[in-house]
Amino acid sequence: MEARVKAVVLAAGKGTRMHSESSDVPKVMRVVRGKPLLWHVLEALSFIEKKDIVIVVGYMKDTVINYFGAYGYALQAEQLGTGHAVMAARAELESFDGEILVCCGDVPAIKRDTYESFVSAHFEQKNDCTILTGESSIALPYGRVLRDEMGNFLEIVEDRDCTPEQLLIKELNSGVYMFNSGKLFEALHSLRNNNSQGEYYLTDVPWIMRDSGAQIGLHKRDLGDEIIGVNTPEQLAQVDEILSSRE
Repeated sequence: MEARVKAVVLAAGKGTRMHSESSDVPKVMRVVRGKPLLWHVLEALSFIEKKDIVIVVGYMKDTVINYFGAYGYALQAEQLGTGHAVMAARAELESFDGEILVCCGDVPAIKRDTYESFVSAHFEQKNDCTILTGESSIALPYGRVLRDEMGNFLEIVEDRDCTPEQLLIKELNSGVYMFNSGKLFEALHSLRNNNSQGEYYLTDVPWIMRDSGAQIGLHKRDLGDEIIGVNTPEQLAQVDEILSSRE
């Protein structure tokens, strides 16, 4: 693995749509195949050393830290969006001059091979930012990837902010990114929360970088069921079935 890669895993959410507050654990600690969701993500990222992985924690942070131990951690005290979560990791990464992989701790089915090929593509294409995209036969409320007539990246529009025409776009944002560290944190300064949720979307960072002259790449794969995120008990069961089928 390239020595200049670190990872940020977003794992601060409570999981209010899981409808089981009595169990009272962070969303990434919900269990599939006998292990927390986050365990499966970290296992797929095991080609990166633990010391080079920063887990962004928030709700019941000690539950996560006590279980996983020897990783880096950053606190997102308020959950104000994915961009805000990466801002929270800044102190852990400010002195790092390299490339940063960002992914979600509640998407446990993405395979190690998918991550590795994605990282390789980022370096091969010499991008400042690369976005993992793909199509899925499963209806997923994910951001749509907009390209220009030449096939180059324009922007990502969140599902809830899409026009009816944009909702017809098949290419989805997986929520996995690679960024040049310096250009990432520079772009985060320009991030605004003027959207329907009042959140700081990480999806806005690539077009902010693009407008500053950065090279943005799209790594498109047939992702299928790999990119299912867990927000509901039904999705938890669905992911458990997917991972079971690989055993």
